Amino acid sequence: MASSHVNALQSKHAGLEDRLHEEMTRPAPDAAMIQQLKKEKLRLKEEIAAG
Repeated sequence: MASSHVNALQSKHAGLEDRLHEEMTRPAPDAAMIQQLKKEKLRLKEEIAAG
């Protein structure tokens, strides 16, 4: 059970990484959106590390 939860979190983390990359490579990146995505990525990373 915990393994599938971690897998789901890792999948969300990867999706956020893709969105972050997309936003950063746009001609006019939205700094607020980038910061929000980074915070969410960090939160997921901490949750994954917690197990």
